[in-house]
Amino acid sequence: MPEVFPTSNGTQILVCIAITAFIGIATWLKVRQSKALDGSSKDVFLAGGGLSWLFIAGSITLTNLSTDQLVGMNGNQMALLAWWEICGFFGLLILAYVFVPIYYRNNCTTVTELLEKRYHGKSIRTLISALFLLGNVLIYLPAALYSGGLFMQSLFSTEISLIYFAIILGVISAAYAILGGLRAVAVMDTYSGIGVLGLAMLIVILALAAVDFDLSGVPAERLTMIGASDSPIPFHTLFTGMIFIQIFYWSTNQNITQRAMAAPTVKEAQRGVMAAAAIRILIVPPIVVIPGIVAFKLFGDVNDAAYGMLVAQVLPGWLSGAFAAMVAAAVITTFSAVLNSSVALYSVDFHEQFIGEVNDHWKLAAAISILLTVVAITLVPLYQNAESIINLLQQLNGLVSMPILSAFVVGLLFRGVVASAAIGGVIWGVALYGLFTFKLEPAGIITMHYIDFMVVTLVTSVLASLMINFMLGNRSRFVGFRAAVTED
Repeated sequence: MPEVFPTSNGTQILVCIAITAFIGIATWLKVRQSKALDGSSKDVFLAGGGLSWLFIAGSITLTNLSTDQLVGMNGNQMALLAWWEICGFFGLLILAYVFVPIYYRNNCTTVTELLEKRYHGKSIRTLISALFLLGNVLIYLPAALYSGGLFMQSLFSTEISLIYFAIILGVISAAYAILGGLRAVAVMDTYSGIGVLGLAMLIVILALAAVDFDLSGVPAERLTMIGASDSPIPFHTLFTGMIFIQIFYWSTNQNITQRAMAAPTVKEAQRGVMAAAAIRILIVPPIVVIPGIVAFKLFGDVNDAAYGMLVAQVLPGWLSGAFAAMVAAAVITTFSAVLNSSVALYSVDFHEQFIGEVNDHWKLAAAISILLTVVAITLVPLYQNAESIINLLQQLNGLVSMPILSAFVVGLLFRGVVASAAIGGVIWGVALYGLFTFKLEPAGIITMHYIDFMVVTLVTSVLASLMINFMLGNRSRFVGFRAAVTED
């Protein structure tokens, strides 16, 4: 990727450092106003149940929006990728009005606690928590550092190794999670989000102005919202696997739902989720596709380099330091949020369950945060050979997303299913999607789009759970959607 801003201009670097420090100080001043910390899991991982709707909205938005969206989605250089964000709006609606009330009635700190209560067994909780942890450690954390390091490398110098930027971003992110828990993460998300979204929208406007708001010459397939069968998002997949991907990500994924569970009341949580949904539908789609399309007109097919090259072309030099700070903030907020969620899963679902009671979650969280940060940094080089960050992430997510969702579907819609049967369904789903991704699809044996195959994975995982339950001598009964939402 070409150099974006000259390293000889120390002003940009100083501005970046100053803004980053300002956000840190503002976050500290806000967090220190909170009540005394008691070291409980609710204190560290749910901000003591004291997040207002504003900080819930900010944290949900910035936990999701990072350089893997800005760089990865724009790297596809086509309008189709906006569907991920548009459909996310509906995923957030489902979180607000279906899952938030369920989580609050069951007094959950982690989403996996709900599964334990539904299945009356810890084994399913342990398995799903392990899958979430593996996904965070192997996918989300290193991918955030990689995409952030890649872009920061282009901002300042092609001479400095990407891994050094990843280390800096990882250390700062871990500091937020260690010193302030979810409080600090949510506050920083919100403060940073104003700058990230504002500058990202400015880049959209400047990009369009650079081509006189004329996208003629860009191939029709890059401008259409109706995806062909060989596109990243064929149009029919919006009605097959896409909705289930959104339900999993926004409603059953610990990284997102943890923010919604940190409000004092259900209504406050719902207000925050709906505010995040409004941002998702009104602001996010244009910032993740328009710069990439303009970059195609200016530079051709340059994949993940598109966003950096476009910024170099259109952003005034005096704003480069501020933009660097916002890029860093996007990475830091995402990494620290996922890190906090990962530590919550380990502390509540593993340490307390199998090792012993935790008297001070702050100390345990610090140790685990350091360990996971080191692991994430060491995995960053594995992502350097990916042609498209965002497509790689979505395919890898399929290994666990639909199998995990099947456990929630069976647990909420059926009664009488034992934990071991649900586990069998999850294992089936992981094995089936792994076989498809790494063997059947590459060999041309099955040519189905991976989004479509996610539906196959989900449906067969649910059926496998019910069949195993029957073979174990148990009878299951379908209770329907209303019972799923209203029953404890």
